[in-house]
Amino acid sequence: MAEHTIPDPAVHITDVRELAHDLVVIPNRRVQLVPNIGVVGGRDAVLVVETGMGPGNAEKVLEFAAGYARGRRLFLTTTHFHPEHAFGAQVFAGEATFLVNRAQAEDLKVKGPGYLDMFRGLGESVARRLEGVALAQPDVVYDESYDLDLGGRVVQLRATGRAHSGGDQVVRVPDADVLFTGDLVEAGQFAIFPWFPPYDTDVSGTRWLSVMRRLAAEGAGIVVPGHGEVGGPQLLADVRDYLRLLRDETWLRRDSAAGEETIAAEISALMIERHPDWDGQEWIEKGVGCLCAEHPA
Repeated sequence: MAEHTIPDPAVHITDVRELAHDLVVIPNRRVQLVPNIGVVGGRDAVLVVETGMGPGNAEKVLEFAAGYARGRRLFLTTTHFHPEHAFGAQVFAGEATFLVNRAQAEDLKVKGPGYLDMFRGLGESVARRLEGVALAQPDVVYDESYDLDLGGRVVQLRATGRAHSGGDQVVRVPDADVLFTGDLVEAGQFAIFPWFPPYDTDVSGTRWLSVMRRLAAEGAGIVVPGHGEVGGPQLLADVRDYLRLLRDETWLRRDSAAGEETIAAEISALMIERHPDWDGQEWIEKGVGCLCAEHPA
């Protein structure tokens, strides 16, 4: 990816949107490698969801969260270990309790250094944001589910199992009917498949589809995607339907013994025709590669 195509992945504390009482989102403004960041409050504590990429971004997020908390205790969680979501957690050390699911903690420890090196190679603007990153160790690690009581509001942290990454989790605020999905869901963008064999093959199209079927069935009034505009339950259905079509079209061609390059070209054309306004067209080919590898021979 050419460096000039990547704008500075800076978090800006502007246009903060209130989704419900004591629950706001710092929007990513559709800037590449900037996540939507959540701040969820209860009577006694406040939970921050995502850090932004690198210490500089995380410092801005922490400053905002501390002001928002007004003396309430701070917690931090991240939806998965990828750099724009979690590589600022070090800034929260001593200021917030950092908690994630066990698979994500393992990803951060084992795969984090490699991703730090890989992202530094994406261009000067990204490398600059990653200066001084030290991968943080979580204070609290849970296995499959954790209910965080903020005081009068319980937030549900749920590990989904392998999908977009090996350690995805979603964050649900039941009383506000809000769901933070991380990169399991994007708005106005093709699903991001970090399929980089032989270095990283943790993403699973079939497991991701299974997760999205479950999330779509459970629903949510407000869905905060990893990137893109906050939306409603249709976002969950859109990703489910895209992944299902991607799988079906890939496997149909694989059954006919078509080569992966041919399959990728045909499916890219099909998907772009169906979703001409979606960003991230380069991820279609990665998804095809992943699903070819998962084809039941």
